[in-house]
Amino acid sequence: MMITAGNINDTTMMSAVLENIRVPRDGKGRPRTRPDRVLADKGYPSRANRAWLRDRRIAATIPERDDQIAHRRKKPGRPIAFGDKQKERYKGRNVVERRFNRLKQWRGIAMRSEKLARNYRAAVSLAAALIWIKTDLR
Repeated sequence: MMITAGNINDTTMMSAVLENIRVPRDGKGRPRTRPDRVLADKGYPSRANRAWLRDRRIAATIPERDDQIAHRRKKPGRPIAFGDKQKERYKGRNVVERRFNRLKQWRGIAMRSEKLARNYRAAVSLAAALIWIKTDLR
């Protein structure tokens, strides 16, 4: 989790968030730091993000925005295919959106009423832990 100012867009923070990921392995070994694939919404398909993912050999499932598709049609180049396999993979993205919506049911988190970033981070961590415990007990 990364906390930024309210006027920072998500696409500029994608590489920073992915660099901080640590996924524990089953059994022994150091945590994985590179995902196999990234699922992102239409807010992330910038050239910089795609180049960053390509340099690290991370597959991407990111739909293009309509204005980018129209721009690609005007100029020759390699189109980004978003075929049936990509559409099937992208269906898993709704899980992430549902989790964000669940977190934002906490009024203080949705309004970001905390003045200090550390307090907001603590509130998000607490809410996420409580949601996880509540859903795990069902």
